[in-house]
Amino acid sequence: MSDTRTAASTQPARREGSLRIIRRGLALSPAITQGWRRTVLLALLGTAGSSLVPIVVQRSVDSGLGDTQGGVESGRIVLVVTLAAVLLLISGVASWAAKVRIFTGTERGLTQLRVRAFRHVHDLSMLTQNTQRRGSLVSRVTSDIDQISLFLQSTGMILVLSIGQMLVAVVVMAVLSWELTLVVLAVFVPLVLSLKFFAERMSVAYDRVRQTVADLLTTIAEPVVGASVVRSYAIEARTQQRIDDAIQTNYRSNVKAQTIVSITFASAILIGGLANAAALGVGVWLGVVGGLSMGTVIAFIFLITLFVGPAQMATQVITEAQNAVASWRRVIELLETPADVVDPGPAGTSLPTGDLGARFAHVRFAYPDGPTVLDDVDVTIAPRQRIAIVGETGSGKTTFAKLLTRLMDPAQGTVSLGRDDEWADIAQVSFADLRRHVVMVPQEGFLFDSTLAENLRYGRRSATDAELVSAIGDLGLSDWFEALPRGLQTRVGQRGESLSAGERQLVALVRSALADPAFLVLDEATSAVDPQTELRATRALEVLLDGRTSVTIAHRLSTAENADRVLVFDAGRLVEDGSHADLVGAGGVYQRLHASWVAQASLGLDAPAGTLTS
Repeated sequence: MSDTRTAASTQPARREGSLRIIRRGLALSPAITQGWRRTVLLALLGTAGSSLVPIVVQRSVDSGLGDTQGGVESGRIVLVVTLAAVLLLISGVASWAAKVRIFTGTERGLTQLRVRAFRHVHDLSMLTQNTQRRGSLVSRVTSDIDQISLFLQSTGMILVLSIGQMLVAVVVMAVLSWELTLVVLAVFVPLVLSLKFFAERMSVAYDRVRQTVADLLTTIAEPVVGASVVRSYAIEARTQQRIDDAIQTNYRSNVKAQTIVSITFASAILIGGLANAAALGVGVWLGVVGGLSMGTVIAFIFLITLFVGPAQMATQVITEAQNAVASWRRVIELLETPADVVDPGPAGTSLPTGDLGARFAHVRFAYPDGPTVLDDVDVTIAPRQRIAIVGETGSGKTTFAKLLTRLMDPAQGTVSLGRDDEWADIAQVSFADLRRHVVMVPQEGFLFDSTLAENLRYGRRSATDAELVSAIGDLGLSDWFEALPRGLQTRVGQRGESLSAGERQLVALVRSALADPAFLVLDEATSAVDPQTELRATRALEVLLDGRTSVTIAHRLSTAENADRVLVFDAGRLVEDGSHADLVGAGGVYQRLHASWVAQASLGLDAPAGTLTS
């Protein structure tokens, strides 16, 4: 993964026209357009019924009330009305069928799009995810796709029916009087020409609206998740001001967009009134000089209403369409963000079974537009070795672990796993195979809002309740487990907040044991816990690490003292490599860190063990 590629992945896509965006959006959800010809045919048949009323009026007036010589032809009127009623029933059924097809098709298609977008978010590297605000990513999978759904299922249906109604109305008008038809169409020419002008401005306005929605979600979500910090530091007022500002920005964007909509809607009403007036005036004149019947003129007034209604609805259609286009554009930009950590899938290389070691070959990593984080790291880790990674904050320890677990890829060099003569570049190993062999235990174990059993099964989905209890016992955690109120059915709460930080770490350790990997990467899983939980976690770690290769980011020097080997990082470079005993007397970076720890311990600042971040 090059720096250029990573940086490019965060750049917005080139702005494209609305029609092209809609075509691309529909191509991403093929279920939406499946059987569209049949749907359009049903929609046209459904709208045809609305044009029967003017024809019935015209026939009834000309055959009855408009005929002053021969009297009312009641039989003919009854026949016309009966036929119209039957045809209206048929068109109603066709309209219902068209709506059902549109609804089911869009739901299938948008389900495809939502699943695809959600999976792509998880395919993005941690680096790419960290460059984008979480609220923006969430809004693209949720509210943006909901906006597309609203357009396709409601406004989209109106669009199909309106186009069908206008076409049928124009055909019927042309059959009744081509002269009046030309008058009506001529009046609507200015509105048609202005729609493109308004549509372009609405597109820009609604792009801004969708962006402010994403910003608002992020602004609201952060203080909700970090509520304890907000209260602890008494920053409620400042937090509320940020939320108020985001709400006001969203409000102003919506008002600007709706102002454009209002102008367009008012123009359509004005044009509709002019069309009625023109048709009535010219129709009366044609009736006097050209023999146009009274029924035809009255029918035309009805037909103009059928034509004007959809034309006025065009403003709503354009509004929702531009909103949907803005959402589609954001979803497409997400899907086109390169998954820079690409899963080779089934075609990838398989790791050898059994013990695994690791090898970094001249690895370099730098964040986009940032300094080098790791520089020319060249090291081999033997199978079953216990490695401690030490260094000050920002030295590259966490980056080393993320590269080892392929949460990110190096800019240069390769990271390999294997042993003896069997080594595999992890960039060529499928994610499924890599995760079976390598597991990372983060410093803060993340738990999902479910039961303890469900959270443990993230280590192995097929594990039975008996196997879960056995894994807990094998790690020496039975006393803790037996104290839980409902055992495996204990609810852990959102983000595991019903458990203490130490208990969440214990769950993470059991989860790792269930996964049974050959290689463990740990971000000091026993740091920042109470003494009793630390004792439990330490015992559990001894069992968990036995017979496995492990790399631990050590925040305590006691962890380094118990390791087979210590890798010392400083300013992105691997500067020392050896045992604790060898390095502590070598007069280098490790000795300085050790002296700092001893000094802190003597002052009682970190009684059982010290930190490596000073």
